[in-house]
Amino acid sequence: MGKEEAIVLEGTVTEALPSTEFKVELSDGRLITAHLSGRMRMHYIKILPGDRVTVEISTYDLTKGRITYRHTGKRPQGEQPSKKS
Repeated sequence: MGKEEAIVLEGTVTEALPSTEFKVELSDGRLITAHLSGRMRMHYIKILPGDRVTVEISTYDLTKGRITYRHTGKRPQGEQPSKKS
């Protein structure tokens, strides 16, 4: 029996947790815990609350997932990252 395919959904990051984990609200309203994929860590892609992301959810545990893509675009007005001078 082979590995089952992951469920791919889009969501919005609501909270940043320690060790590159995040609370993500999915497009269907569910709240899950997701960690950053290795490729995103390797390329230092930053994730902030309010970012739209693509999440792969495990078929074994529907409350955990892996963030595989951060969608570009404008963030909500109050969530702009500060520029360091």
